[in-house]
Amino acid sequence: MEYRKIKDEDKDEGSAGEDIESLRNKSLSVPLSNVATLGGGSSDRSKWKRKTIVTLALTILTSSQAILIVWSKRAGKYEYSVTTANFLVETLKCVLSLAALARIWKNEGVTEDNRLSTTLDEVSVYPIPAALYLVKNLLQYYIFAYVDAPGYQILKNLNIISTGVLYQMILKRKLSEIQWAAFILLCAGCTTAQLNPSSDHVLQTPYQGWIMAIVMALLSGFAGVYTEAIIKKRPSRNINVQNFWLYVFGMVFNAVAILIQDFDAVMNKGFFHGYSLITVLMILNHALSGIAVSMVMKYADNIVKVYATSVAMLLTAVVSVFLFGFHLSLAFFLGSTVVSVSVYLHSISKLTRQR
Repeated sequence: MEYRKIKDEDKDEGSAGEDIESLRNKSLSVPLSNVATLGGGSSDRSKWKRKTIVTLALTILTSSQAILIVWSKRAGKYEYSVTTANFLVETLKCVLSLAALARIWKNEGVTEDNRLSTTLDEVSVYPIPAALYLVKNLLQYYIFAYVDAPGYQILKNLNIISTGVLYQMILKRKLSEIQWAAFILLCAGCTTAQLNPSSDHVLQTPYQGWIMAIVMALLSGFAGVYTEAIIKKRPSRNINVQNFWLYVFGMVFNAVAILIQDFDAVMNKGFFHGYSLITVLMILNHALSGIAVSMVMKYADNIVKVYATSVAMLLTAVVSVFLFGFHLSLAFFLGSTVVSVSVYLHSISKLTRQR
């Protein structure tokens, strides 16, 4: 759901500022004697409760993502087809987008900006990000041959660097000095977390894992920047319509991947061969993670997402200690702390520039 995340960060953070300003204007127009009768206390409690719920949801989904993928293995292998799992993730996200559109159609009616029918020129831009996400999502399974779950949670933050650099190269957005400093800290934190003092190898993750992590970060960053360019071409278009077409092409490409990679296995053993409860939970997790990110952006703020990501890194490590015998070293703790600080600095810099 990186596509959804990048779009919502730009759109919802801007709308949040407008909402705050409108609330200020409203509060100035209300007499002080009537403030007690407005139910502000209950409204604040409701917002705090909603903010807490979405933050907890994002933390749990983020921390459990890598754990569920590793847990779904049997004897170090995936008994199910990862291409069919990816296909089901895209299908579920497509269904959720349609459900959201159906609710909008019921409440607001069908308009030019929320109707599914569109032109060939508009639809033709979605295959590129869909193909990029296909490769990135498949690599997400195979990287665990070289990286453990806590290491994956650390290394996947490299997409912050790739996205920022590609923003400057493609969309001509100048990065601040704080953001560049945050990128350097992020690289240092990722490297520190992977230090392995008890072995002849300096880093726990072999070079194959680092290469796959960097490729995933580049694919994620380029797809995100590309899709933002698509959005800015028609900003009034409903996000659920854009998601729908992106996920439709995602389903098509994953269907092609099934034919190329797992056709014989699917035909001989069945589409759901090797599936377990953990596999189903993993698919649900992948589909709901992006929704949780968008809910945080809508009902909370970007800093909450940073906190959730930071807590998720440590939570993944703690759970992995009990499930997979992960060794929680001092290097990992210090590295994850540095990564958390770098992500925080990057987020703060974005908010400061937007103001």
